[in-house]
Parts: sequence; C-alpha cells; structure tokens
Amino acid sequence: MPPQVITPRMLLSAYAQGVFPMAESRDDPEIFWVDPRYRGIIPLDGFRISRSLRRKIRREPFRVTFDSDFAGVVDGCADRDETWINVTILELYEALFAAGHAHSVELWEDDLLVGGVYGVTLGAAFFGESMFSRRTDASKIALAYLLDRLRAGGFTLFDTQFLTPHLASLGAVEIRRSEYHARLERAIGQEASFNAAGPAPTGLQLLQRMTQTS
Repeated sequence: MPPQVITPRMLLSAYAQGVFPMAESRDDPEIFWVDPRYRGIIPLDGFRISRSLRRKIRREPFRVTFDSDFAGVVDGCADRDETWINVTILELYEALFAAGHAHSVELWEDDLLVGGVYGVTLGAAFFGESMFSRRTDASKIALAYLLDRLRAGGFTLFDTQFLTPHLASLGAVEIRRSEYHARLERAIGQEASFNAAGPAPTGLQLLQRMTQTS
C-alpha cells in the first residue's frame, strides 16, 4: 500500500489537534505523528535570562532578522548527526512558510547565518519546531527575540513539544496532555500576528521590554 501523501492543510489540521510529525532520521522517507503525554511550553511571561546572557544581548553580537531565510534556518536545524527533519518535513514546512503559517528568526554575523529558530503559527499558538546555533548563545538570543515577538503579536501559547534541560533553564515547563489540549483549543480560536512588531528591537530595547513583562 503506498504511503499517505501529507499536504500542508493536513499538517495544520494535525497541529490543531495537538499532533506534530517527526521522522526517524534524515534518510527515512516515512514520518510518524506524536502527541506526548507531557508537553513542553514556555510561558510567554516566564522566559529566564541569565546575567551573562543579558550582557551579551546588550552588546548585540548578531544582526537579527525575521522570515528572511526560512529555508536556511531549517537546513541549520537539520545539519546535525541525528535529526528528525527529512525531505518530506522540509518540503511541508517550506509550503507552510509560503502560505504564511511558518516563521523564522535568523541571527547573522555579516552575511553568515549563525543561529535561528523556526515554528508554525495557528491562531494565537506558536509551535516551536527546532533551533540551531553555530555561535555561543545564538539559539538563546534567537529565542529571546522570538518570545518578544510573540508577546507583541498577541500570541498566548508557545509550544516547545518536549521539555529539555536547555529549555528548562530558559523557563520552559511541562504540562499534562489534557491541559495542553485545553490551552491549545483556546489559543487557536484567537487572533495573533507574527509580523505585528515590525523590525527587530535593539538589544537594550529587548531587555527593557522583558523587564516590563516579567
């Protein structure tokens, strides 16, 4: 029996039901669906920034952009020994990006992409998919700018799928599947905009905004 062809519309429908896709490896053509018993989220007012990270953000070591190299960010996230991003997933998310349902944050050193994060939006929910870092703290800074953008755009849910020690150190928590689904249902019924905030704020502006919402 031939494998089921997954469309971007089907993928968005899965997200609306709390399910997301993964592949066993880069070379595995198949994908499987995941609905974890416990779900990782970052409360939008609970992002933690260490003193050293605050100092680094203030120095602005990277240029920050949004949606300027979505494919490059996904490629950066897949550029590791083990990855769940196969060709099917790559093509699906590029289609969602073209339709306005996926977004990315990019960090640059001159013209070199050195870090970033990407995810899917549906209503007021942001589903964080993956992030990468080719410089120290690049992924943390990308997350800080992402959180600021989600708050400015009216998002109410930031789903990280799983809770890792790295994410926990930044304020992520774990909730039960039933609670996640309840939050998800509320979030997808609301409106939000990833692009409402305009260009990236300066490092100082970002830190001031975070202080005001903490």
